[in-house]
Amino acid sequence: MPTLDVHQMPALTDNYCVLVHDAASGSTVAIDAPDASVISRGCAERGWTLTHVLVTHHHWDHTAGIADLKRDHGVTVIGPGAESHKIAGLDQAVAEGDQIAIGSARFDVLATPGHTIGHIAFIERQNGLAFVGDTLFAMGCGRVVEGDYPMMWFSLQKLANLPPDTMIFCGHDYDAGNARFALTIEPGNPALHARAQRAIGGERGVPMRLADELATNPFLRADSPAIRQAVGMPTEPAWKVFGEVRDRKNRS
Repeated sequence: MPTLDVHQMPALTDNYCVLVHDAASGSTVAIDAPDASVISRGCAERGWTLTHVLVTHHHWDHTAGIADLKRDHGVTVIGPGAESHKIAGLDQAVAEGDQIAIGSARFDVLATPGHTIGHIAFIERQNGLAFVGDTLFAMGCGRVVEGDYPMMWFSLQKLANLPPDTMIFCGHDYDAGNARFALTIEPGNPALHARAQRAIGGERGVPMRLADELATNPFLRADSPAIRQAVGMPTEPAWKVFGEVRDRKNRS
Protein backbone atom coordinates (compact mmCIF):
# COMPACT_ATOMS: atom_id res chain seq x y z
CA MET A 1 0.00 0.00 0.00
CA PRO A 2 1.44 3.43 -0.90
CA THR A 3 2.38 5.46 2.16
CA LEU A 4 1.97 9.23 2.27
CA ASP A 5 3.84 11.67 4.49
CA VAL A 6 1.46 14.11 6.18
CA HIS A 7 2.63 17.26 7.91
CA GLN A 8 0.33 19.65 9.78
CA MET A 9 1.20 23.25 10.67
CA PRO A 10 -0.67 26.01 12.52
CA ALA A 11 -1.59 29.12 10.53
CA LEU A 12 -3.37 32.43 11.06
CA THR A 13 -5.09 32.52 14.46
CA ASP A 14 -6.39 28.97 14.76
CA ASN A 15 -6.25 27.41 11.28
CA TYR A 16 -4.28 24.36 10.22
CA CYS A 17 -2.23 23.94 7.05
CA VAL A 18 -1.75 20.33 5.97
CA LEU A 19 0.77 18.99 3.45
CA VAL A 20 0.45 15.53 1.92
CA HIS A 21 3.61 14.27 0.23
CA ASP A 22 4.00 11.27 -2.06
CA ALA A 23 7.69 10.35 -2.11
CA ALA A 24 7.31 8.01 -5.10
CA SER A 25 6.15 10.76 -7.45
CA GLY A 26 7.56 13.78 -5.62
CA SER A 27 4.15 15.45 -5.57
CA THR A 28 3.01 17.49 -2.57
CA VAL A 29 -0.56 18.59 -1.92
CA ALA A 30 -1.68 21.39 0.38
CA ILE A 31 -5.15 20.92 1.85
CA ASP A 32 -6.62 24.43 1.71
CA ALA A 33 -4.44 27.53 1.60
CA PRO A 34 -4.93 29.76 4.64
CA ASP A 35 -1.38 31.17 4.53
CA ALA A 36 0.97 30.82 1.56
CA SER A 37 4.08 31.63 3.59
CA VAL A 38 3.43 28.84 6.09
CA ILE A 39 2.84 26.33 3.30
CA SER A 40 5.92 27.42 1.33
CA ARG A 41 8.10 27.31 4.43
CA GLY A 42 6.81 23.86 5.37
CA CYS A 43 7.68 22.52 1.93
CA ALA A 44 11.12 24.17 1.90
CA GLU A 45 12.03 22.76 5.31
CA ARG A 46 11.31 19.23 4.05
CA GLY A 47 12.67 19.59 0.54
CA TRP A 48 9.22 18.99 -0.93
CA THR A 49 7.92 20.54 -4.15
CA LEU A 50 4.39 21.86 -3.87
CA THR A 51 2.30 20.72 -6.85
CA HIS A 52 -1.39 20.96 -5.90
CA VAL A 53 -3.85 22.67 -3.59
CA LEU A 54 -7.11 20.91 -2.70
CA VAL A 55 -9.75 23.38 -1.50
CA THR A 56 -12.62 22.34 0.76
CA HIS A 57 -14.69 25.54 0.57
CA HIS A 58 -14.59 29.19 -0.38
CA HIS A 59 -14.08 30.97 2.96
CA TRP A 60 -11.15 33.37 2.90
CA ASP A 61 -9.21 31.62 5.67
CA HIS A 62 -9.03 28.53 3.43
CA THR A 63 -8.28 30.31 0.15
CA ALA A 64 -6.24 33.43 0.99
CA GLY A 65 -2.93 31.87 -0.05
CA ILE A 66 -3.99 30.55 -3.44
CA ALA A 67 -2.79 33.46 -5.57
CA ASP A 68 0.68 33.51 -4.00
CA LEU A 69 1.03 29.72 -4.25
CA LYS A 70 0.10 29.80 -7.93
CA ARG A 71 2.62 32.58 -8.54
CA ASP A 72 5.45 31.04 -6.54
CA HIS A 73 4.95 27.32 -7.22
CA GLY A 74 2.73 27.01 -10.29
CA VAL A 75 0.34 24.77 -8.38
CA THR A 76 -2.84 23.22 -9.75
CA VAL A 77 -5.82 24.26 -7.62
CA ILE A 78 -8.71 21.81 -7.31
CA GLY A 79 -11.91 22.56 -5.43
CA PRO A 80 -15.70 22.42 -5.26
CA GLY A 81 -17.46 23.09 -8.52
CA ALA A 82 -20.49 24.41 -6.65
CA GLU A 83 -18.31 27.25 -5.32
CA SER A 84 -16.09 27.80 -8.35
CA HIS A 85 -17.45 31.32 -8.82
CA LYS A 86 -16.25 32.18 -5.31
CA ILE A 87 -12.74 30.71 -5.51
CA ALA A 88 -10.33 32.76 -7.58
CA GLY A 89 -7.61 30.71 -9.25
CA LEU A 90 -9.49 27.41 -9.33
CA ASP A 91 -8.12 25.20 -12.13
CA GLN A 92 -10.27 22.08 -11.74
CA ALA A 93 -13.80 21.84 -10.36
CA VAL A 94 -14.86 18.58 -8.69
CA ALA A 95 -17.97 17.14 -7.09
CA GLU A 96 -19.02 14.08 -5.10
CA GLY A 97 -18.07 10.87 -6.85
CA ASP A 98 -14.96 12.31 -8.47
CA GLN A 99 -11.53 10.89 -7.64
CA ILE A 100 -8.35 12.93 -7.83
CA ALA A 101 -5.18 10.95 -8.57
CA ILE A 102 -1.97 12.70 -7.52
CA GLY A 103 1.02 10.38 -7.57
CA SER A 104 0.03 7.30 -5.61
CA ALA A 105 -2.63 9.21 -3.65
CA ARG A 106 -6.29 8.78 -4.54
CA PHE A 107 -8.55 11.45 -3.08
CA ASP A 108 -12.27 10.65 -3.23
CA VAL A 109 -14.47 13.74 -3.22
CA LEU A 110 -17.33 13.73 -0.71
CA ALA A 111 -19.98 16.46 -0.72
CA THR A 112 -20.39 17.78 2.84
CA PRO A 113 -22.63 20.86 2.57
CA GLY A 114 -23.87 22.76 5.58
CA HIS A 115 -21.09 25.08 6.69
CA THR A 116 -21.15 26.28 3.08
CA ILE A 117 -23.42 25.00 0.33
CA GLY A 118 -20.62 23.59 -1.79
CA HIS A 119 -18.31 22.32 0.94
CA ILE A 120 -16.43 19.10 0.10
CA ALA A 121 -14.12 16.70 1.90
CA PHE A 122 -11.22 14.70 0.45
CA ILE A 123 -10.96 11.05 1.52
CA GLU A 124 -7.70 9.14 0.92
CA ARG A 125 -8.89 5.63 1.67
CA GLN A 126 -5.64 3.77 0.95
CA ASN A 127 -4.00 5.47 3.92
CA GLY A 128 -7.11 6.00 6.04
CA LEU A 129 -7.09 9.80 5.87
CA ALA A 130 -9.95 12.31 5.68
CA PHE A 131 -9.51 16.03 5.12
CA VAL A 132 -12.80 17.57 6.18
CA GLY A 133 -12.27 21.35 6.25
CA ASP A 134 -14.83 23.00 8.52
CA THR A 135 -17.49 20.25 8.57
CA LEU A 136 -16.15 18.28 11.55
CA PHE A 137 -13.83 19.39 14.35
CA ALA A 138 -12.40 17.65 17.38
CA MET A 139 -15.44 17.29 19.65
CA GLY A 140 -17.28 19.79 17.47
CA CYS A 141 -18.56 20.71 14.05
CA GLY A 142 -18.65 23.76 11.83
CA ARG A 143 -21.23 26.48 12.27
CA VAL A 144 -24.09 26.04 9.81
CA VAL A 145 -23.62 29.23 7.82
CA GLU A 146 -25.13 28.66 4.37
CA GLY A 147 -26.99 25.36 4.70
CA ASP A 148 -29.51 24.05 7.19
CA TYR A 149 -29.51 21.51 9.99
CA PRO A 150 -30.79 18.50 8.02
CA MET A 151 -28.11 19.16 5.40
CA MET A 152 -25.32 19.41 7.97
CA TRP A 153 -26.49 16.33 9.85
CA PHE A 154 -26.51 14.31 6.63
CA SER A 155 -22.97 15.52 5.85
CA LEU A 156 -21.76 14.52 9.31
CA GLN A 157 -23.33 11.10 8.86
CA LYS A 158 -21.31 10.59 5.69
CA LEU A 159 -18.14 11.17 7.69
CA ALA A 160 -19.38 9.04 10.59
CA ASN A 161 -19.75 6.12 8.19
CA LEU A 162 -16.08 6.10 7.24
CA PRO A 163 -13.95 3.32 8.81
CA PRO A 164 -13.52 4.07 12.54
CA ASP A 165 -9.71 4.10 12.31
CA THR A 166 -9.80 6.93 9.76
CA MET A 167 -7.61 9.85 10.82
CA ILE A 168 -9.49 13.14 10.50
CA PHE A 169 -7.71 16.38 9.59
CA CYS A 170 -9.86 19.48 10.09
CA GLY A 171 -9.41 23.17 9.39
CA HIS A 172 -9.20 24.68 12.88
CA ASP A 173 -7.94 24.16 16.41
CA TYR A 174 -11.08 24.66 18.51
CA ASP A 175 -10.34 21.72 20.80
CA ALA A 176 -10.50 23.36 24.24
CA GLY A 177 -13.69 25.33 23.59
CA ASN A 178 -15.38 22.35 21.99
CA ALA A 179 -14.39 20.15 24.92
CA ARG A 180 -15.87 22.54 27.46
CA PHE A 181 -19.12 22.73 25.52
CA ALA A 182 -19.34 18.97 24.97
CA LEU A 183 -19.12 18.47 28.73
CA THR A 184 -22.23 20.62 29.20
CA ILE A 185 -24.16 18.22 26.95
CA GLU A 186 -22.79 14.88 28.12
CA PRO A 187 -21.10 15.31 31.54
CA GLY A 188 -21.43 11.61 32.33
CA ASN A 189 -19.30 10.42 29.39
CA PRO A 190 -15.98 9.12 30.80
CA ALA A 191 -14.28 9.02 27.40
CA LEU A 192 -15.22 12.66 26.88
CA HIS A 193 -13.89 13.65 30.30
CA ALA A 194 -10.52 12.07 29.58
CA ARG A 195 -10.28 13.71 26.19
CA ALA A 196 -11.50 17.08 27.45
CA GLN A 197 -8.89 17.11 30.19
CA ARG A 198 -6.15 16.75 27.60
CA ALA A 199 -7.63 19.40 25.32
CA ILE A 200 -8.22 21.95 28.07
CA GLY A 201 -4.67 21.29 29.27
CA GLY A 202 -3.39 22.45 25.89
CA GLU A 203 -2.77 19.17 24.09
CA ARG A 204 -3.55 19.42 20.39
CA GLY A 205 -6.07 16.81 19.33
CA VAL A 206 -5.84 17.03 15.54
CA PRO A 207 -5.63 14.80 13.62
CA MET A 208 -8.24 12.80 15.49
CA ARG A 209 -9.37 9.21 15.08
CA LEU A 210 -12.95 8.90 13.90
CA ALA A 211 -13.68 6.28 16.57
CA ASP A 212 -12.84 8.86 19.25
CA GLU A 213 -15.22 11.37 17.67
CA LEU A 214 -17.98 8.79 17.59
CA ALA A 215 -17.44 8.21 21.31
CA THR A 216 -17.17 11.84 22.45
CA ASN A 217 -18.44 14.35 19.87
CA PRO A 218 -22.00 15.47 20.76
CA PHE A 219 -22.68 16.54 17.18
CA LEU A 220 -21.93 13.09 15.80
CA ARG A 221 -23.82 11.48 18.70
CA ALA A 222 -27.09 13.39 18.25
CA ASP A 223 -28.99 10.16 17.60
CA SER A 224 -27.70 8.50 20.78
CA PRO A 225 -30.01 7.99 23.81
CA ALA A 226 -27.57 9.93 26.01
CA ILE A 227 -27.68 13.08 23.88
CA ARG A 228 -31.42 12.81 23.29
CA GLN A 229 -31.97 12.64 27.05
CA ALA A 230 -29.58 15.51 27.67
CA VAL A 231 -31.53 17.90 25.43
CA GLY A 232 -34.97 16.52 26.27
CA MET A 233 -35.79 15.29 22.76
CA PRO A 234 -36.26 11.52 23.10
CA THR A 235 -38.34 10.97 19.96
CA GLU A 236 -37.47 13.84 17.62
CA PRO A 237 -35.64 13.14 14.33
CA ALA A 238 -31.88 13.03 14.78
CA TRP A 239 -31.33 16.16 12.71
CA LYS A 240 -33.56 18.15 15.10
CA VAL A 241 -31.54 16.87 18.06
CA PHE A 242 -28.40 17.90 16.22
CA GLY A 243 -29.92 21.31 15.57
CA GLU A 244 -30.69 21.80 19.25
CA VAL A 245 -27.09 20.93 20.18
CA ARG A 246 -25.79 23.30 17.49
CA ASP A 247 -28.09 26.09 18.71
CA ARG A 248 -26.75 25.63 22.24
CA LYS A 249 -23.19 25.83 20.94
CA ASN A 250 -24.04 29.01 19.03
CA ARG A 251 -25.27 30.58 22.26
CA SER A 252 -22.38 29.40 24.40
